[in-house]
Amino acid sequence: MQFLYSLVNMLAEMAPYLLLGFLIAGLLYAFVPSGFYRKHLSRPGAWSVLKAALIGVPLPLCSCGVLPTAVSLRRNGASRGASTSFLIATPQTGIDSIAATYSLLGPAFAIIRPVAALITAFVGGMLVTRKENACSAEAEKEVDTIDVPPTDTFLQKIKAALRYGFVDMIQNIGRWLMIGLVIAAAITVFIPDGFFTFFADYPFLAMIAVVIVAVPMYVCSTGSIPIALSLMLKGLSPGAAFVLLMAGPAANFASIIIVSKSLGKKAAAIYLATIIIGSIAIGMIIDYLMPRDWFTMPMVATESHCHLHVGLFPGICSVILIILLINALIQRYRTSKESTNTVNENTTSMEKATTLITVKGMTCGHCKAMVEKNLAKLPEVEGVSVDLATGKTIIQGTPAPEKIREVIEDLGFTVEQ
Repeated sequence: MQFLYSLVNMLAEMAPYLLLGFLIAGLLYAFVPSGFYRKHLSRPGAWSVLKAALIGVPLPLCSCGVLPTAVSLRRNGASRGASTSFLIATPQTGIDSIAATYSLLGPAFAIIRPVAALITAFVGGMLVTRKENACSAEAEKEVDTIDVPPTDTFLQKIKAALRYGFVDMIQNIGRWLMIGLVIAAAITVFIPDGFFTFFADYPFLAMIAVVIVAVPMYVCSTGSIPIALSLMLKGLSPGAAFVLLMAGPAANFASIIIVSKSLGKKAAAIYLATIIIGSIAIGMIIDYLMPRDWFTMPMVATESHCHLHVGLFPGICSVILIILLINALIQRYRTSKESTNTVNENTTSMEKATTLITVKGMTCGHCKAMVEKNLAKLPEVEGVSVDLATGKTIIQGTPAPEKIREVIEDLGFTVEQ
């Protein structure tokens, strides 16, 4: 029962802010032209690096979604420094996670988190810019980033915003959000109070331990919030918790590999070092230079496993969020089933002009859309159908296998024939 109380209280505390964040994310998607993100990042230098960070901080993309987007930015002419800056800033935070951070961790974390993302992204981007060879310009073909549907009227854009914010976004991060809440509730209930007080006198050691766990782990910026909260309630310092909030979403093995392939090994090393050193440095500032009462946990959090603390408005928002999560699950299952049926139908009637491959590494609807869209751009391709669940991809037409592989690998995925 205590586990359920903790889970419900955390969900209720986050729900109003999550719904607001999803709405703003949808509005950004529908009303900001897709070409805007590319237009301002093509010139090498400090200004493009700063703009990439400023664009990435509020952009609601998770770690998996930001990879093909950043690769596309690079292939459209964005400098290596700007691409690296975008890669560092975007997964750390977003409109949705900033709102959720404020709800569970308070205003100090909600302010420090995007500021830290901006600073580390700018530093990392500038370090890569210094290594960038201005004479190594490559002939790069166009690969688009996030595209808004061709909507003309205000009403159509509102519908697109609601669809993206409350269906597509929830499909992409809903699973990780619930996993984060369940882990946080389990930590809150089953780990004894004061379990991490051993690290009270060794905050640097605690941060190193968190980095070791966080870097290889995949956790989205929103899903990391309840985990950080529950660890703080068990004695972990605010600075060490911040390391989890920053390093967990920003760095994982997949992103390191993609950065290495797309931007080079030096850029990948700078990318990883910036995240690790930056998170620890800011964590130390939090623990040693900032007042501890800035990071006092809300009363509802400190008693989240003892009693239910759900008001009317948070309760309504929680019910709405649960309905949206269930709807997203149903929609994802239905889409996956339809895609599987389409793939099976195409496979059974396969002719010489049809190619079947398996794409590995796709984890969300954005990944699926990027693969379909960019394969469809090949001149010999007549149609593309991707099943996200299995990775099976039907390509109608006669494109060269090496062209298919090149497109898939440029997006950060792998191909199995």
